[in-house]
Amino acid sequence: MKFSHVLAIAALALPGLASAANYEIDPVHSSAQFAVKHMMISTVRGEFTKLSGTAVIDDKNLAKSSVEASIDAGSISTRMDKRDEHLRSPDFLDTAKFAAITFKSTEVKKAGEGRYKVTGNLTLHGVSKPVVLDVEAPATELKDPYGNVKRGAIATTTIHRKDFGLNWNKALEAGGVLIGESVQITIDLQLVRKDAAK
Repeated sequence: MKFSHVLAIAALALPGLASAANYEIDPVHSSAQFAVKHMMISTVRGEFTKLSGTAVIDDKNLAKSSVEASIDAGSISTRMDKRDEHLRSPDFLDTAKFAAITFKSTEVKKAGEGRYKVTGNLTLHGVSKPVVLDVEAPATELKDPYGNVKRGAIATTTIHRKDFGLNWNKALEAGGVLIGESVQITIDLQLVRKDAAK
């Protein structure tokens, strides 16, 4: 076996020694969830069931790392059809006009062992704003039973929906409002390695 072949095998077996690599989001094993206060007394949770995207990860030089993701806004689900229809309407996401929610990173920084700060532009309801994702992402790659090389990540952030033009609300007789302004977001990702980045 040639020495170059040995090095290539070693790089695949030991991810910490590998160069930057390209990944795709595995939509079957990934999710984008959100939580928002309802009537100021409880929390409504939901998710978007369709998401896709790519990532370039360089564990040795994070400046070369990046991520892009797209969520089908119409795939929103809160387990209540009538509420989901309202959330797709012009009162909220207006999915007929703004079909996708997107994120494109601008900076990746280490924030501890297996932790990162990923800054990027979130486009929601036609409005783009910078956000920072707190990411937990061990550098370990694993092979699934089908030979695919994968790694995982969990990203969290909190946004204010009015910053993105999502202003609809109702005042409550006892005071306060029907829907909270802060939205907690959790993105649980499984990434599939595609090839070495150039």
